Amino acid sequence: MNHRSYLMLAIPLIISTITTPLLGAVDTAVVGQLPDPAYIGAVAVGTIIFNTMYWLFGFLRVSTSGFAAQAYGANDDMQGVLALTRPFVVAIVVGVAFILLQWPIEHLFLTLISPESDVRALASDYFSIRIWGVPFALMNYVILGWLMGMSRIKISLMIQVSMNLMNIALSLLFVNIFSWAVAGVAVATLLSEIMAFIIGLIVIWKAVPFTFKRLPLKAIVDPASFKKMMSVNRDLFIRTLCLLTMFNIFTAKGASFGTEVLAANAVLIQIHYLMAYFFDGFANASSIFVGKAIGANDKQLYKKTLSLSCQWAIFSSCFIAGIYVLFGHNMIMLFTSIPSVIVLANAYGIWITLFPISASFGIIIYGVFTGATEAAPIRNSMILALVAYLIALFIAVPSFQNHGLWFSFIVFSIGRSVFLVMYIPRLNRKLFSVQVQNTQTLYS
Repeated sequence: MNHRSYLMLAIPLIISTITTPLLGAVDTAVVGQLPDPAYIGAVAVGTIIFNTMYWLFGFLRVSTSGFAAQAYGANDDMQGVLALTRPFVVAIVVGVAFILLQWPIEHLFLTLISPESDVRALASDYFSIRIWGVPFALMNYVILGWLMGMSRIKISLMIQVSMNLMNIALSLLFVNIFSWAVAGVAVATLLSEIMAFIIGLIVIWKAVPFTFKRLPLKAIVDPASFKKMMSVNRDLFIRTLCLLTMFNIFTAKGASFGTEVLAANAVLIQIHYLMAYFFDGFANASSIFVGKAIGANDKQLYKKTLSLSCQWAIFSSCFIAGIYVLFGHNMIMLFTSIPSVIVLANAYGIWITLFPISASFGIIIYGVFTGATEAAPIRNSMILALVAYLIALFIAVPSFQNHGLWFSFIVFSIGRSVFLVMYIPRLNRKLFSVQVQNTQTLYS
């Protein structure tokens, strides 16, 4: 285990994970070329709604990857398939529930964010189309998480790249040729999510080591195993709830400063997503290596993974910050051609320069904890970061307006890094103070 082997896994995962925010980024960029900033604002509002729903259940990918990696490290095919099947059932149930509850969900979010009337109408159109893709998006999380955990990185990359290429092509077709505006990018995203699910299902069916028909129902619904999975998922759910609370407050506060500020913040947040998912590629690599280390009871692999994770948190944050310093203005212009929005985005762009340095450890070390399926420290660190964010918001926004809002965002990013790193010594003691237990204990 060295830098080369770590990067050989991390680089494909970076390419794979960075395609995730491209769905929202493409939507923003395509409508950003239209003359009215209300289009960008509407997609920003719509995107935050779906980010809320998807990120709340992002544990379906993260925990699936962790459990699958442990099964892979232990060379246990049965547990590997169960690591896929159990969260898949949860994804179907939750996805259908969101469709059934779409009207109160839409009303709740639009009331909380309170955009201007023209933005609200367009955001409603965007939501009413994309809501039908929720079950497919959640099942895609499970499929991709399982493929990553089982080290099928190239296949997961192929699925995500295919989805985003289709999304880009259809968005340009529906908006620029058919003139469907916001509805066009929503339809493009919906169709892309469905296509990715179909491809993923075919891949999974061929990759599973034995037939699903032989999988005992008793094994799928085993109470002890479900309890372990749901315990990890509960903590990751709370973590994501804190993250989304921060983003929703951020969007609502930005909307209160007017449509142009909302649009500028939306552009910068999309750039931030690209940065965050770049780090997430390293986090996924760390998660897979740690999962394998625990499954195989390999203390040295765990220690080396932790060391490389910290080193690449430093290297990658400096690299990403430097890229934005050099090309930040060009990035902004990829998302919008509206002069007033470009000016505002450039004015607030200094905060995006600080994001990689403040958040890299929180995102990459997060992968170490998910690979170990130890989610309580992740939950606790995010709660503390949210408290710090709310305090900063209360102090800074009244005096500094949108700059104060971005300052609070950086405080949150620093908090999620510092508070999580503080749990590393405790994780080390818990995992390897005694001999790691046998494979059956890992799944009990």
